[in-house]
Amino acid sequence: MSEFVHKFVPGEEGDTRTLLLLHGTGGSESDLLDMGREVAPSANLLSPRGKVMEGDMTRFFRRFSEGVYDIEDLKFRAGELSGFVRESALTYGFDPADVYAFGYSNGANIAAAVLLLRPKTLAGAVLLRPTVPLTPDPPPDLSGAKVLISAGRGDRMVSEGQSESLAELLRACRAEVELIWQPTGHSLTRGDIEVARQWFTP
Repeated sequence: MSEFVHKFVPGEEGDTRTLLLLHGTGGSESDLLDMGREVAPSANLLSPRGKVMEGDMTRFFRRFSEGVYDIEDLKFRAGELSGFVRESALTYGFDPADVYAFGYSNGANIAAAVLLLRPKTLAGAVLLRPTVPLTPDPPPDLSGAKVLISAGRGDRMVSEGQSESLAELLRACRAEVELIWQPTGHSLTRGDIEVARQWFTP
């Protein structure tokens, strides 16, 4: 199954949604399980571990330095992750048309890349502390996709301008985008969980 170490936690009957949980740099497939269950108590949870190693830290794609990405690797990894989602839907029997990414930092950036490069993979995404991973040419049609961006006002890794640029890029691709500002830096807070839970509540 695309050789991702991962965890799958089934949800409750009647909820067709699956959350694709994507950890930050140095994380694992266990990092976001509790948060994902808080955000969507009855959804399926699918949580892969990034396959790229940066020293002893796991990531979802390579970078040359902070904020400087290996775009060719990013494109390859986005395709690989998209394939993993399709294969997992067959293996676990969930609806491939009702998958939402829930990603933090590096995980949010690979989720944004999947939206932009493989637009039929995700119905939407919660992006926590993302930046613009790349600008696709031509831009995809993301009509119907819903995206929540939760950005930190004091984030020293992702500027306010980068968060706003990602929101503008996704809107230009016709996605429905909500940008929420948290009074914090790059780390996650209860505020992120609360806005995500409200956003996911039917």
